[in-house]
Amino acid sequence: MSVNYERLVREHKDAVYRQMVRVCGNHDDAEDVLIEALVRAYQALDTLQDESAFRGWLAVIGRRVCGRLRKKEALVPLMALADAERIPVPPDDMANRGDMESLKARLHQALDELPEEMRHVYVMRDIEQISGEETSERLGISLAAMKSRLHRARALVREKMDSCIECQTHESPGP
Repeated sequence: MSVNYERLVREHKDAVYRQMVRVCGNHDDAEDVLIEALVRAYQALDTLQDESAFRGWLAVIGRRVCGRLRKKEALVPLMALADAERIPVPPDDMANRGDMESLKARLHQALDELPEEMRHVYVMRDIEQISGEETSERLGISLAAMKSRLHRARALVREKMDSCIECQTHESPGP
């Protein structure tokens, strides 16, 4: 079966976008999710058996992408901690202080390793919580370029943090 992807996208992207606004809770995330869902749908287009199922199929992909985005956003408080001067640690939790300091150091390292244009976007959006429109305006780039840089920056930071966490979980505690 020959699928006309462009036609299907034109017909269904607005309806799926509206669904993603409801699922993700805001327009910025819905746009990001829709773009990623469209890319994933294109990559898996050969698995689509019925064109009439495209809208539902794309919506399912979008919901999954939104779920992953929410998990990533759960790291935002951790990102804010990276900028904190001092992390208060209760006295009975002093053993974990080294782990938290290590994680904080690795986060700073991940941010330092980002290319400058991605780091600026990441800091403004995820740490300073500046809107997407204002971030793109301050940096003198289009909103689409800002979103692309932010998406890549988040992926790189997540990759660094995941590898850091995996290393900690595979270390065997000594007796």
